[in-house]
Amino acid sequence: MNVVVNTLRRLALAALLCPLTLPLVHAQGAAVPLVAGAGATFPAQIYLQWSEHYRQARGVELRYQPTGSGDGIRQISERKVALAGTDSPLSPAELAKRRLLQVPTVAGAVVPVVNLGAGVDRPLQLTGEVLADLFAGHIGRWNDPRVAALNPGLRLPDLAVRRIVRADKSGTTDAFSSYLSLLSPAFASEVGASQLPQWPGQVLAADGNGGVVKLLGTTPGGITYTSYDRAKKDHLTMARLKNAAGQWADANERSITEALRASNVHRKGEDTASTLNMPGGSSWPITVVTFLLFDAAPARSDTRTLEALRFAYWAFQQGDRLVHDTGFVPLPISLQARLAGRLSSVRATDGQPLVLQ
Repeated sequence: MNVVVNTLRRLALAALLCPLTLPLVHAQGAAVPLVAGAGATFPAQIYLQWSEHYRQARGVELRYQPTGSGDGIRQISERKVALAGTDSPLSPAELAKRRLLQVPTVAGAVVPVVNLGAGVDRPLQLTGEVLADLFAGHIGRWNDPRVAALNPGLRLPDLAVRRIVRADKSGTTDAFSSYLSLLSPAFASEVGASQLPQWPGQVLAADGNGGVVKLLGTTPGGITYTSYDRAKKDHLTMARLKNAAGQWADANERSITEALRASNVHRKGEDTASTLNMPGGSSWPITVVTFLLFDAAPARSDTRTLEALRFAYWAFQQGDRLVHDTGFVPLPISLQARLAGRLSSVRATDGQPLVLQ
């Protein structure tokens, strides 16, 4: 892959993240416990919102650094953070090997976003197959007949397609490339599903959802992928996708919910079941469940993990209130109840339960 990497600086976590639980001293002199987390950029905004509510409710500060799922998995495995976010769930074998607890939190969407200029006056429509050809480099210009055929009457610019991808290991990329691989055998063979694919040809790359979104804004003809909440917040131009029912779908909380309800996450309570290309008239085809990782058996003196588990337990207790109108949707109530039980079942290394209330 010949990659032109955006000059956005990578986060120097060793310098930025303090020890995992330290007192944070405010101007008034009061000490507030500080818990460090890192990982997936996909759910970063909702975790930041939750952490502010938690600080007000419990007086504990959570500092979550959106560094990508791959980095989050590395840091929690090395116990450099108290919790880590990932959009790519670990297998039971990997969880056992790393001694980690994995808990899904919310569902959201990955959306393709474009910069085609003001002349494009309505949403671009793409099938999964054509989107795969765009990201595999097989479609080089926006007025290509395959794109035009999906968008009758839309004046497509004679611009080069400029692909913008994540430079870091990313669960968002894993979900996006998994969807493209599912819809396009050619993409699956040439590129495949991965947190960091080897994209054919020359692409632009940047770290994090924030990085690719910033680069998109200065790249005429650009196309990238990001979380729905970020696209909504930044008023980005989102493409419509043809879903499994053959309908043109828009990313929104209703279409995410429909996809989630059609999946075995809802029907059977399977945490890591696929939510990609689910049936349903308005289902968004790139719906994603995101996860938090914790030390599965912390020492009783490990206040960092205790506070992190308390944060997650509190978030489940708050239910839909914390998720409403955020660009994400809550997990089914029956699953939330089981997950709260999973958190409260964590035992310290001495075998005794931890108090999460």
